[in-house]
Amino acid sequence: MTEQNLSFEKAFERLEAILETLNSGKATLDEALKLYEEAAKLMKMCEKILHDAEKKIESLVKTKEGKVELTEAGQPITAEMKTR
Repeated sequence: MTEQNLSFEKAFERLEAILETLNSGKATLDEALKLYEEAAKLMKMCEKILHDAEKKIESLVKTKEGKVELTEAGQPITAEMKTR
């Protein structure tokens, strides 16, 4: 499974496992460098997922009362939906 296919939760679990390995001191220098590189990629991926989620949340359209507008099916209306 590549990093692009990982969910946020799986990527975070992998980051925790990498941290445990690095903190144990049992990895060779070469292994530690590879783990560090993998962790950097995973952190960047997690940051993007969180940023995208934040943008999605911010795009929800609110009424004047501050409530989220919903479709007839009960789904939140986003700013993109309003512009169509």
